[in-house]
Amino acid sequence: MLGKKKALRVSELLHVLSATCVIIAGIAGNFGWLYWGGIAVFTGMLFYQHSIVKPNDLRRVNLAFMTANGIASVVFAAFVVIDLFVHHYQTINP
Repeated sequence: MLGKKKALRVSELLHVLSATCVIIAGIAGNFGWLYWGGIAVFTGMLFYQHSIVKPNDLRRVNLAFMTANGIASVVFAAFVVIDLFVHHYQTINP
């Protein structure tokens, strides 16, 4: 078993990896400002999750890692879809 403190560290590491992947995808995909705004919201939600859960107080773990992850994912997806539509519209109507 990892224990509470190490488990939260692993979660932080995985969230940093996740944020890094969406940043790399944004660069590789040449996304627009809406995508980057979505990344700002997404990473802010990741920081929020870790700010409300402590190894000695796991009462908010469901809020942090279930609710906040769900919201972060849906909001980020919305930003991505809107960015794709805007970019596509600008491409066909220069």
